[in-house]
Amino acid sequence: MRIAQVAPLFESVPPRLYGGTERVVYYLTEELVRQGHEVTLFASGDSITSAELVPCTPQALRLDPDVRDPLPHQILLLDKVRERAGEFDILHFHVDYLHFPLFRTQAERTLTTLHGRQDLADHMPFYAHFPEMPLVSISNAQRAPLPRANFVATVYHGLPVDLHKPTFEPCGGYLAFLGRISPEKRPDRAIAIARAIGLPLKIAAKVDKADESYFREVIAPMLGGGGVEFIGEINESEKTEFLGNAAGLLFPIDWPEPFGLVIIEAMACGTPVLAFRGGSVAEIVEDGITGRIVESVEHAVQAMPTLLALDRRAIRARFEQRFSATRMAADYVRVYQKLLRKRATPELQLATLAARSAPTNGHAGHVPIAATTRETN
Repeated sequence: MRIAQVAPLFESVPPRLYGGTERVVYYLTEELVRQGHEVTLFASGDSITSAELVPCTPQALRLDPDVRDPLPHQILLLDKVRERAGEFDILHFHVDYLHFPLFRTQAERTLTTLHGRQDLADHMPFYAHFPEMPLVSISNAQRAPLPRANFVATVYHGLPVDLHKPTFEPCGGYLAFLGRISPEKRPDRAIAIARAIGLPLKIAAKVDKADESYFREVIAPMLGGGGVEFIGEINESEKTEFLGNAAGLLFPIDWPEPFGLVIIEAMACGTPVLAFRGGSVAEIVEDGITGRIVESVEHAVQAMPTLLALDRRAIRARFEQRFSATRMAADYVRVYQKLLRKRATPELQLATLAARSAPTNGHAGHVPIAATTRETN
């Protein structure tokens, strides 16, 4: 199958540090190539891939100090995809919905994975205006606010099973917070939980420009007093040790989380996850098996003993069963095949009608054998 993967340009594929969407695109692309598909990746020029790379900007936009407005770069990306669109069976977009007007007439061979929250009022009339565009949600909770959108599947994220080596006997003796410093991620809750139970907390997190004031005014003052270490951003290779040696991962969100990639990263390391209920959490975390799902800081403190007693080998096993990159790619291939079968059906009908109306050896209505036996599945 000839597949185009269209990635955001904010981070490289894979990202050097933080970056969930681009990381997922990398794992999916590499697994599709491994399975023998012909894959082309449209991404930033500093991306690394086994697929054919079409560089759409010299480097990731977040790392380019000369970039002030990302929109022109994103439009150029879409135009490069448009120029080569005829070469592919499937155009798989990971750039939200910016491409909808441009590719509306080719909707039957496009697929759009939505990676962000979809509960904003502005989204509803937009998706209603483009009902023909096939969408994939990354959790069932993510799609709930858009009951009329054209969702064709839910595909959970996956990681290569050899990406993180599990640690069954951690030696760190600390709790971990990994991801992004922002009000909706609630690192303040993580600090409160760690201090309430008397365990050290290590925070490995990115601070976006938009969240600098929140970090400076809310989180930085909480770092004093001991027991909390702010590490900053870490790369992929550092995650295995950071998560693997942690007694548990704290995921104290306060928003409708679409998926939560860090949850399955922790599971890959065998590390249990204490997560606040919201968004996809109840779909990803199996309460009492891979982690605990709680409703408040007080509930989190009460649940901590059972969290720390969970079987780390069982957690790793559930990761391999549910969240491998191989499973993710297989799910997407099934969606691609479904779209191609749906596209083939009207083409077959048109070919049959044309054949019936065309005279053959002076007799109208004869249908050539080739038209009646065309593959449709």
